[in-house]
Amino acid sequence: MKIFISYIFKNLVTATVFIAITLTFIVFLTQSLRFLEIVVNAGNAGSAFWVLTFLALPRFFEVIFPLSIMIATVFIYNKMTIDSELTVMKAVGHSPFSLAKPIILLSLITVFILWAVTLWVAPTALKKMQAMRHSLTSEFSSMLFREGIFNQPGSGLTVYISDRSPDGTLSGLMIHDTRDETKPPSTVLAKSGMMITENDENKVIVFDGSRQSFDQKSGILQILTFERYTINLPEAGPVRKRWAEPDERTIFELLNPDMAIDRDRENLRNFSVEIHRRFTAPLLALVFPLIALTALLIGSIDRRGQTKRIILATICIMLVQGLFLASYNIARNSSIGLVLMYLLTVAPIIICLFFLSEKSEHLRYKFLYRAKNIFERPSP
Repeated sequence: MKIFISYIFKNLVTATVFIAITLTFIVFLTQSLRFLEIVVNAGNAGSAFWVLTFLALPRFFEVIFPLSIMIATVFIYNKMTIDSELTVMKAVGHSPFSLAKPIILLSLITVFILWAVTLWVAPTALKKMQAMRHSLTSEFSSMLFREGIFNQPGSGLTVYISDRSPDGTLSGLMIHDTRDETKPPSTVLAKSGMMITENDENKVIVFDGSRQSFDQKSGILQILTFERYTINLPEAGPVRKRWAEPDERTIFELLNPDMAIDRDRENLRNFSVEIHRRFTAPLLALVFPLIALTALLIGSIDRRGQTKRIILATICIMLVQGLFLASYNIARNSSIGLVLMYLLTVAPIIICLFFLSEKSEHLRYKFLYRAKNIFERPSP
């Protein structure tokens, strides 16, 4: 009998992995479009585009994995029904709960994986993605410098470049600097250059050029040739750091907010709600397949397919998902939302396991037997 369970489990794993890869690829394509314009406009290398896109993927796993298991469950068990495999398995003594063991095992494994993802992996990746995105779109972006015109990134600084390559390299630079009133104005001419962020400070590094300054008091023109020269951008200093949103924090950061920061103190409830969401959302990877499985296994088997049951299961799953999202939004203002979040994840599991159990099967047969006797009882 273990052969049947192993057979179902292997098929479920294969189908789940295939569907998960397909959904991940679709998400990858949609997310890549968001970052393509940012990376191109910022003049960054293609590696930044790939890094941003891959960092965006983990937060979608808590949606991709439950859907993948649910779709795999419907496909495999419905196919086994059409091929009469479920009929044979029931004939040799497999109960609905026994047939559900492979999907329960796979779902539990997925739940533990999702807990690791939602508690640590996804927020860490999202935080790095947002920091990188913020850096690319900051006011000191290389987009600040346009080819063929005199750019003024700040008071007292004028920059001219003749060309900018796709990898961000600047060519034919002229930089006129009058910011320091205690020193004579200077003009830097260089063959090439690039923008960098070093120690949270934005700078322009130029190569193979000269620096000229004219002192009007002494009438002396000073010329300095160089191979490498660094110029701080106006208003240089630490780039404004972003405040990490609740979904960008690991479970340890949510449990230990910095009370010295005003926004952390103001968002204590949001931190608490986010913690509860990360523990409950992965349970949907068990809820969705159990709902689908209960709809397919309970009752008589129709070898022509079970379209109506699949539609009913899909509607129930969409209802649970919609209510869960609504309860999450409610939880931000009321504790009732927290109760609903746990109720919508725990209650369906208990109900489905009960319907799949042998006790429920005995009660159904007992009810049907009594109903049959009532309707077949001859009238006096």
